[in-house]
Amino acid sequence: MKMRYYGLSEQRVIRVIRAPFRCEEGVLEKAIAVMQPNKVIKTERGRPVEWREEIWAMYLLADERGDLKSDPLAGGRNTKLANFGISDKKIKIITVWRYPGTSKERDPIPADIIQELRSLL
Repeated sequence: MKMRYYGLSEQRVIRVIRAPFRCEEGVLEKAIAVMQPNKVIKTERGRPVEWREEIWAMYLLADERGDLKSDPLAGGRNTKLANFGISDKKIKIITVWRYPGTSKERDPIPADIIQELRSLL
């Protein structure tokens, strides 16, 4: 219902998750929030600099059975990644929304974590 309300397709949400412009910690524990600008006004070197609207998606990583990861240190993984419960490629999308305007950046995820996330997805 929410995707229909905001006029978003499944493919658009997947594109936001696979190629985010910005990644942040979500409001839920172990959640990841990603954003892509929409209605871009100005670009520099192929990257958006100014836009009127953002598309956000918040998701959690889950194991093969679909259960959310409860033990963050399982498997001896990097502790920063373990805090997000990353071990498999399956995700559970919690919510998606459109934000009118430009939001301020808060609690960004470090670049090395984002790079490792992209290699998993």
